[in-house]
Amino acid sequence: MSRVLIADDHAVVRAGYRQFLEADSSITEVGEAASGNETLDQLRRQDWDLLIMDIRMPDRSGLDILSQVITRYPSVRVLIMSGLPEEQYARNVLRAGACGYLSKGGSSDEMLKAVRVVLSGRRYVSDSLAESMAGDLEAKHDPNKPLHSELSAREFQIFCKLAAGASVGDIAVELNLSVKTVSTYRTRILEKMNFKSNADITGYALRNGIIQ
Repeated sequence: MSRVLIADDHAVVRAGYRQFLEADSSITEVGEAASGNETLDQLRRQDWDLLIMDIRMPDRSGLDILSQVITRYPSVRVLIMSGLPEEQYARNVLRAGACGYLSKGGSSDEMLKAVRVVLSGRRYVSDSLAESMAGDLEAKHDPNKPLHSELSAREFQIFCKLAAGASVGDIAVELNLSVKTVSTYRTRILEKMNFKSNADITGYALRNGIIQ
């Protein structure tokens, strides 16, 4: 029997997820959170088996929340459900510690399948992503592979913040890192992606739908 927490800032989306989940007799309780802070508060107050979360939250990045969940609540499994392109985000989110990534455009049957797979202790990967990842194993260099897919989980987290316009100092405070450490990550990101400035990062993120 499992307890599932839904974190999404859209009430209609939460209601839809709740309806699907409550139809499954193996799920005993479904909770809701409309922001990152509410999500962390729910995790502090109660025990949950699964967190279903959007990557975009109104008060903080889903990647930041994911990082905190992995550190503070290692028994909680995380399934990311997002409207952002799977090919742009899924690899990095899985690398950051999520147990699955699912598009919001998927069917209710696919959602329940993903939930059951993740609750069973496995990772959920869609057929299209599995095929793409298998292709990565066959070719070391794929010209169509997104540049940011080579970033580590922390690099991608900082990449997203830089793309959104945050300064190195702001990121250091938010992530509790030194300015020097964040600057080192920024340098690695620029080198890996062959960029020269933060403007290049922002332009790339906009073109690829990583930020809007």
